[in-house]
Amino acid sequence: MGYPKFTIKKSENDKYYFNLYAKNYEVIATSQMYKTKSGCINGINSVKINAPEAEIEDMS
Repeated sequence: MGYPKFTIKKSENDKYYFNLYAKNYEVIATSQMYKTKSGCINGINSVKINAPEAEIEDMS
């Protein structure tokens, strides 16, 4: 599998989360914790659909 990519992981408290990796293999996003793997997959799909439209808000 190439990069960029999403990885699904299971935490020590049995919840699922995902990391989004860039082409340079760096983690660029980590999700919230999900109770189910299907919830985690839905979160990935949401990012895939909504991120291209995300605006940047500079609060610095």
